[in-house]
Amino acid sequence: MNENHAVVTTRLSAWWHTYRQLERVTGSQSGGFRWCCLNLLAAAIAQGLALACLFPLLSAFTHAEASHEIAIWLAIMTILSLLTLMLRWYGQGFEYRGQLAAVTHELRMRLGEKLRRMPLTTLQSARAGDINALLLGSVDENLNYMLAIINQLLLAIVTPVVIALVMLTVEWRLGVSLLLLFPAIVLLYRWRRPAFSHTMQTLAEVNQQTSADIVEYVQGLAVLRTSCQQAERTVALRQRFQHLQQIQTSAHRDGAKPSAVVASIVELGLQGVLILGISGAVVGAWDVSIVAAMMVIVVRFSEPLATFVSYTAVLALIDTALHRIDELLAIEPLPECEPTAVPTTYAVTFEQVSFRYANEAAPVLDSVDVTLPEKAMTALVGPSGSGKTTITRLLMRHADPQRGRVCIGGVDVRHIPTRELNKLISVVFQDVYLFDDSVLANIRMARPDASDAEVEQAADAAQCLAFIQRLPQGWQTRLGDIGGRLSGGERQRISIARALLKEAPIVILDEPTAALDTESELAVQRAIDRLVQDKTVIVIAHRLSTIVGANRILVVENGVISQQGTHNALRITQGRYRALWNAQHAIPPE
Repeated sequence: MNENHAVVTTRLSAWWHTYRQLERVTGSQSGGFRWCCLNLLAAAIAQGLALACLFPLLSAFTHAEASHEIAIWLAIMTILSLLTLMLRWYGQGFEYRGQLAAVTHELRMRLGEKLRRMPLTTLQSARAGDINALLLGSVDENLNYMLAIINQLLLAIVTPVVIALVMLTVEWRLGVSLLLLFPAIVLLYRWRRPAFSHTMQTLAEVNQQTSADIVEYVQGLAVLRTSCQQAERTVALRQRFQHLQQIQTSAHRDGAKPSAVVASIVELGLQGVLILGISGAVVGAWDVSIVAAMMVIVVRFSEPLATFVSYTAVLALIDTALHRIDELLAIEPLPECEPTAVPTTYAVTFEQVSFRYANEAAPVLDSVDVTLPEKAMTALVGPSGSGKTTITRLLMRHADPQRGRVCIGGVDVRHIPTRELNKLISVVFQDVYLFDDSVLANIRMARPDASDAEVEQAADAAQCLAFIQRLPQGWQTRLGDIGGRLSGGERQRISIARALLKEAPIVILDEPTAALDTESELAVQRAIDRLVQDKTVIVIAHRLSTIVGANRILVVENGVISQQGTHNALRITQGRYRALWNAQHAIPPE
């Protein structure tokens, strides 16, 4: 008995935890959500009381002189039924009153704000499709069915319990037999839940992976076609669909047998209660009217009780979605340190900086101690994975180092307000991201208060005017997804126009001319020459010929600065730089 009580308590605790999660997710609408749930609970109780009126009502029918009692009980039953309808109508009004839409919007805004504030190194490790599945799929899984499932669970649990409690006052043995059904159902639910919960978790993960694969496939379709890899990726995507089908089949299979067992046991249990009641009526122990009322109630609730476990399966899916949302919301943002000052000089200093990415044992940077001079060009070279990009990410405060500090003009970047830090740095990536908006809007996003004349001046300096004037709607031409209307060189020049408009004192270049043809490279290089004048410039270089004029070259290997100096000095010094230069210029090793 104690074990059964513990099982029931554990299940109720799990459901209460899920309810509290839903309440937290509803945010500013949590009061309305609680009120709707209370109305649904009251509706379930009122429905139980209405059906319990069958006991005195049918009993009154067996006595000819009790016609006034029949009218009274019919009136009470009607009032309770109408009350049930009103309470349920209001309780399920979370959708049509616009509260559900408000909750969905608010939750997506909270998730979006979390994405905006989380360390970019964490965000960059996620796939676009995973984020898409979380913001769309998980939110919908949470909210679209929550009140419907709550209503069904209350109907399957609370209403029969109310009837059983009333039955205790009418015929306690039948009431006890009804109440004994519920621990049995919970035990069966406990037997079924672990396997099904695992399947639901796996299904949610595979759905998310499939969504990510679809986004990746669509975005990379042009590259796949030109590289003759479309067939291979299509096969891989088809295999993902087949895997999803297998998981879905497994979910249905894992749920079908236990659900059938639960339904059968519930039906047999209810039949047992009926047999007990009929037996008592036959021997004259119980009033026939009570047994007749019991038969009506059993028929009414056999299906909700039998499908109770199926409702809890959907609850498990909601619980899985809630867990995924909680995981994202639990990611700690970068700490907001007390702002001290905005730098007035722009030399960049790394002071004994060490950094390790999450889930990686080895540090990417190890005790890096170097100064990048103001108004000079510093180039970062080295093999892939050596830590070049991480150096620029720490400067932009995509993450904080585990040891040491990064300073601009002597001010720790952690103590520079985020908005001010962003104003100090312009970045021109090799892979440019443009939004599906007008040319004007894409450039102006660097400085929203810039006038049209200032935007045009920046575009002119970035060698953009000629191709902008050729576009169908000129400045108002939408650039398509990721700037698909433009060539690679044109996208780069739009990116440089942004940086010129921003007028930041520090410029980071991730070798923006590496993937361009000769003509585009010349145009982009001219734009870059305008951009870097009198700026602190950091270049991530892959082709060493592009940085021979750098004031300083840092060779990054295994997270440390192994060499530094000018091109001429490093080229005649035995080391990694000389080896890279010789390899790129087909000079035989010595």
